[in-house]
This record gives sequence, structure tokens and C-alpha cells, in this order.
Amino acid sequence: MNAVAHPVGILLAAGRGRRFDPLGTRNKLLQPLPDGEPVVVASARTLLSVLPRVIAVVPPDDGGVGEHLRALGVEVTVCADADSGMAASLVHAIRHSLPEADAWLVALGDMPFVSALTLRALLAALADGADIAAPLCEGRRGNPVAFGAVHLPALLALEGEVGARPLLKAMPVRDVAVDDPGIFRDIDTPADL
Repeated sequence: MNAVAHPVGILLAAGRGRRFDPLGTRNKLLQPLPDGEPVVVASARTLLSVLPRVIAVVPPDDGGVGEHLRALGVEVTVCADADSGMAASLVHAIRHSLPEADAWLVALGDMPFVSALTLRALLAALADGADIAAPLCEGRRGNPVAFGAVHLPALLALEGEVGARPLLKAMPVRDVAVDDPGIFRDIDTPADL
């Protein structure tokens, strides 16, 4: 059993969404879902329903993403070097979470369809002794991913565009079976809305 007293949700919302809009004029995170709620707001709302503390990372010119998230009660932190890759945003958020945090549930701002039940299952896996927990649906691993405190040094050392993927390849991961296709659904193109 791991003592996970202070898990923190990390919402990565610093990407530029070039596949969604190559010209960069429409921020995919602010596009409305069918219910009218912006993509990033739906993603954050699910995290907030499970975790008392959620930290979102935004780029310097976020187009209003941070404003929407602050209105929900999310801690927003600006990552000056967000354009250097996902790892920079993740490291920035984890540093911001310290010293209180002892586990991190890392979610993506463009994945608004993940179920709160999935988030709870990942946190339960950490509490049950997993050091890394990832959701598995129909034999495929998805997002978000939860990390225990034992991986803090490795998380802080991440670099590049792939975020924590090297850790998932190098370390034991507890796959948590979920019935949640939302773990695969991100918003990459306007058709994904």
C-alpha cells in the first residue's frame, strides 16, 4: 500500500493544436462541444470532480484558456517554454505542485470525454501500491496516467515532445481495466468535436 495523501491533477493545456488549425487562429481547447462547453473546461471539470487540487499548464499567449480554468477553481500556471515540448509543461506543473503533492494524475486538455470513474480507478491503483497506473480499454492503453511519488525525480528529468512516454516504456505500469472509450478520444481535428 502506498500512502497517497495529496494527489494532484495535472491538466496539460499548453499545446498549440496545429493539427486542429494549421494557421493557429482557432484554439481547439476553446471550441465548444455539442453541449456548448469548451473542450478544456469539460476536461478540467472531470478532474475537479475527483481531485481537490488541479493545476493546469498554459502557454504565455493562451487565448483565454487560463481565464476559463481559473473561473472553475483550477490553479493555472504559465509555462514560458511550453513550445519546447510536452515534457517542459509537465515538469513545470509538477514543480508547481510541490512540496504538497505526493502523486500526479496527468490528463490532457484536449481529452474531454474521459470518465470520472476512470480517474478514480487510477487513483485507487496508486493507493493499492502501483507506482504508475494507466487505463486499459479493449486491450489498448490510453490517457490519463497516474504517477506515484517514487517517480518524482524521473518526472522532473523529462525532456522533449513525448512527455512521460519514456517512463511508461521503462518502468512497470499497472494497467487498470476500464470501460471507457474516452481514454482514446482527443480533439485533433474539427470533426472530433
